[in-house]
Amino acid sequence: MIAQPRRRAQGFPPWARVRRQADFDRAWRRGRRARASALVVVAVANGTERTRLGLSIGRRIWPGAVQRNRLKRVIREAFRLTLDELPVGVDLIVMAAKPRLALDLGTARAELVLLAHKAHRRYLEAQDEALGDDAAGGSSHG
Repeated sequence: MIAQPRRRAQGFPPWARVRRQADFDRAWRRGRRARASALVVVAVANGTERTRLGLSIGRRIWPGAVQRNRLKRVIREAFRLTLDELPVGVDLIVMAAKPRLALDLGTARAELVLLAHKAHRRYLEAQDEALGDDAAGGSSHG
């Protein structure tokens, strides 16, 4: 019997998930959004060298658990396949842009990459503006 080479696991590892409520809350408070026809992405820096995915797909999007879970699987797979194309060190919270969304993998991949970069750019611009306001405000009070 010839031994077959072991394939690398292609799952969705725990380090790639946003799991803590505090991380979701930070994204809602400080993150910046970008929207397309199928998805909405919120991006916020996470202070690590890893990009993580959080999903927020509620019953309003799909009342049925089967359809809701399928949508989440498609988005997770799109994240896994495009991880090298996404911004580094960012938490990405992904939501469906409309109810009863039937999403194919190709659309999910394209929109995820586009929206992740757009939301991340908006986040960085907001950070730059906040730093500029602090610097200008701090010098005028002194």
